[in-house]
Amino acid sequence: MGSLWLEHSFGVTLPKPTGTFAVARTMYDWRDDKTSDTLAPVPSTKRELLVWVWYPAAAHSPEKIAEYVPDATRQAVEHDRGPLLRVLTKDLSKVHTNSLRDADVSQQQRSYPVVIMRAGASLEVWNYSTLAEDLASHGYVVVGLDAPYRAFVVAFPDGRVIRRLPENDPELCIGRVGEEQARCVNRILIAWTSDIGYVLDRLAQLNKSDPSGKFTGRLDMTRVGVFGHSFGGAQAAQFCSQDSRCKAGIDVDGSLHGSVIGTGIPTPFFFLGSSEGDFSSSAEVRQIETDIRSVYDRLPPNGRLRISIRGANHFTFTDDGALLRSYAFRWGLRRIGKLGIDGDRQLAVTAYCLHTFFDDYLQDSFLSPPQIASPLYPEIQVLK
Repeated sequence: MGSLWLEHSFGVTLPKPTGTFAVARTMYDWRDDKTSDTLAPVPSTKRELLVWVWYPAAAHSPEKIAEYVPDATRQAVEHDRGPLLRVLTKDLSKVHTNSLRDADVSQQQRSYPVVIMRAGASLEVWNYSTLAEDLASHGYVVVGLDAPYRAFVVAFPDGRVIRRLPENDPELCIGRVGEEQARCVNRILIAWTSDIGYVLDRLAQLNKSDPSGKFTGRLDMTRVGVFGHSFGGAQAAQFCSQDSRCKAGIDVDGSLHGSVIGTGIPTPFFFLGSSEGDFSSSAEVRQIETDIRSVYDRLPPNGRLRISIRGANHFTFTDDGALLRSYAFRWGLRRIGKLGIDGDRQLAVTAYCLHTFFDDYLQDSFLSPPQIASPLYPEIQVLK
């Protein structure tokens, strides 16, 4: 227990981004006065989102490094974790980012592609700061969103703290069967994908006229990508199947839900998976594989990719891959067959895959599937 407490208390910096751009982060509280939140407990509640933006920063910016999470968020999260879970996880005040706070946008390019990032299940997007920072360092504006009543904790700048409602937990839908499960999942999926569309609308407005001047003319809204992990991957697939603003998408180790299974995806798409099963039965695994294969086979031949990361674990695509460094904890996970690759290595391979795919479809004129296999990352297994 003593070693776990020391591990909890030690400071740690997120992995250094691999791109050439410095990275900055800013946040917005966006309220949609025209649209009601369908997952709120009161029907008349208007949609409101806490939006996180990572972006290429101007060199030699004097701004300070951004905190991992704002104090209000950290206090709410640590309160919900309870004493035991706090010991098993990292003290969030000891986690340091690589992002400057509210710095100017880099002048190296006139504008930058936009990538929407979606978290898994009810996780908040700050749990994916490692992947967001790395992608931003390669010349992308990465935008994540937390929605009240379905993310675990959303702490708005005015002090309001709103937690997820149990009925909005997508994990609770998985145990249901047939049409009942589909209705449960789709209710949440529709709300999340609608939020993505709203965020793109607001980004277009910001690009046209940012009151601060920071993002005016700096967002290339003709080059938009979407990626997400787990249920966030399902959101990416569903959104890219129905909204032409998505030019490329990535599902990171997520099963598929919604109409995308039947309609397919008309734009380049990448299925990036772990090498181990995290689902409750072989029947579920077979159905997930069938759904992914069905959509993959209908993708444009020069716009599809599917890989597995050998040894990867479903749950360490998050920052936990870099933050849970206890030798005892990792040894325990390996003993039960839940960790075949170090978490920071898994994040490094994932970050490489993300920017390589988006580079081909949002930065370059693609003529063939990206050559993602690399001797630097032998863990990558390309699937056909």
